[in-house]
Amino acid sequence: MDFLKTITERNENFVQNGFSASLKIIPTTKTIIVGCLDPRVDPMDILGLAPDEAAIIRNIGGRINPAVVETMVLLPAVARAVGQNMGPGWNLVILHHTDCGIIGCYKHAPDQLAKHLGVTRPQLECMEVTDPYKAVAQDVAAWKANPDVPGGFMISGVVYDVTTGRIQVVVPPTQLRE
Repeated sequence: MDFLKTITERNENFVQNGFSASLKIIPTTKTIIVGCLDPRVDPMDILGLAPDEAAIIRNIGGRINPAVVETMVLLPAVARAVGQNMGPGWNLVILHHTDCGIIGCYKHAPDQLAKHLGVTRPQLECMEVTDPYKAVAQDVAAWKANPDVPGGFMISGVVYDVTTGRIQVVVPPTQLRE
């Protein structure tokens, strides 16, 4: 109960000092970031984002998986519902990081990790789970190859170093598809 009290108090502070009812559902930078749920790697903090600048999707490892693809497939419907279109002019940033807990999953629960990623156990061996630099490049390629994901986005891949606080662009922005 103590933590619930803490977050309730923090919410009241937010209501008094930070809340804005004028924020829109479409991010002002037309950017979607896919990243890891590791609390050390909060895109809002490490990238200095304002609350309305990017939509952020997080999962274990920040990897492409069926649930994230499903979300990306549904997002254009959300945008259309508010009179917007997704595609050209939008950015998709894939954000991986060093010292990721996905490595522990790979070592201690590979079958569960394979299921999470929507691959077979033999395919998991090729997913570069232990190298975030190779993994982010692999995920960008997988996003580009997936015909279900809306095209027109600019896609890039970056890795955040948890020991230095810096990001490194591994895959510069390129068009997802025509």
